[in-house]
Amino acid sequence: MSMPKGFKSEHGYATVTNYCHGMDYRRIAEKMSADGLIMNHATARNIFLRAMKKMAISLCDLYEVKHEVNIEKTVRDPRFQEAMIEIVSNACVELKRGKETTREKE
Repeated sequence: MSMPKGFKSEHGYATVTNYCHGMDYRRIAEKMSADGLIMNHATARNIFLRAMKKMAISLCDLYEVKHEVNIEKTVRDPRFQEAMIEIVSNACVELKRGKETTREKE
């Protein structure tokens, strides 16, 4: 008897390897384990999804959107993950640009 098939995402799967220096869950787990925090890819994924959930809840609260029902589905959606990666990446670039501007003024 064959094994049942796993969950198939409706919108595919997000990947952060397309972004600068992005790593997949397995490489994150390997890096964390090498740094002394023993971890497997499933743990890395769960930590990532918990972080996504925190950001999603904050966004829902900011825009006064109810989030109790679909929050788990939202954080697993690759479109949401890619949007959050883009937002955080842009924020990091802006923060870095602001620090460089401050140094130039000194």
